Amino acid sequence: MSVFASGPSTPLGTGRRVLAGSAQQPGTAPNDARERTVDTPVLRIGFEESGNPQGFPILLLHGFPDDVRAWDGVARALAGDGHRVLVPYLRGCGATRFRDPASPRMAEQAAIGQDLIDFADALGLARFAVAGYDWGNRAACIAAALHPDRVRAAVLIGGYTIQDTISAPQPLSPERERALWYQWYFNTERGRLGLAANRRPLCRLLWELWSPTWHFTDETYNRTAPSFDNPDFVDCVIHSYRHRNLGAPGEPRFAEVERRLAMRPKIEVPSIVLYGADDGVGGPPAADSPAERAVFTARKARRVVTGAGHFLPREKPEAVSAALTELMGSTRP
Repeated sequence: MSVFASGPSTPLGTGRRVLAGSAQQPGTAPNDARERTVDTPVLRIGFEESGNPQGFPILLLHGFPDDVRAWDGVARALAGDGHRVLVPYLRGCGATRFRDPASPRMAEQAAIGQDLIDFADALGLARFAVAGYDWGNRAACIAAALHPDRVRAAVLIGGYTIQDTISAPQPLSPERERALWYQWYFNTERGRLGLAANRRPLCRLLWELWSPTWHFTDETYNRTAPSFDNPDFVDCVIHSYRHRNLGAPGEPRFAEVERRLAMRPKIEVPSIVLYGADDGVGGPPAADSPAERAVFTARKARRVVTGAGHFLPREKPEAVSAALTELMGSTRP
């Protein structure tokens, strides 16, 4: 039985985004993308929907610092195959807002995992497939581990990223610690002020550092940067990076979930694990290991994608859509 609570279905708001012209530029929404909102117990989640409304739902989850534009190439391919593609903004990003002005602006891993389940509940999705990277991958891992009955298949970019937020953090190699400088920065008041004052240039710097072989344009970045102006962006980012390093308390309602996640629950749903060969956060992915295989009990494939870094859905969308298509063809609805 899951430790996540399911929320009731709620009314949907709908809208339609109209793109000029018939040419599809890289980094733009599929031509039939519809902008919508849905209320969950905590959030009013903004999302884009494309493809066949009667198709099997596939949820695509972006990371930090990014937004729904990360999935445009993947969503276009999946929608063209007849799937119902749903791409939500995570808490603190873009069009998503907290419903209660007084609720805490927190973003621990259990919260973003719960957001995914609440989103599916609000849309009445009994089953879905999911792909994610960075924060989105962590939410996908959590849902797959704790809700295997709900997740048909998962493409997990970055591997098993569920965190132990209970035990004291252990030091990593100096090279890995250097790559995580932004986390230590965000654990200081100077870092909070720096993110608030310089969110756009700071986030752009992270794009450059984390995907060093990806040469994106100003236009590509500027399509996403407004999502960082969300009024809850700074609070959510700061809480996420402080909580995982024992620098901030979590929400009491997630205490049991975090204890369960600290035990490294296995992911027993069919999955394909992808890594960017040039990921500037984690460095070159380690070789496959018995420990990794042990947590993915139904893993179908493990692939290292050359020529891609941390933002793999943007850099190599065909690798992600191909993995999802493969899983959808080999699993039951």
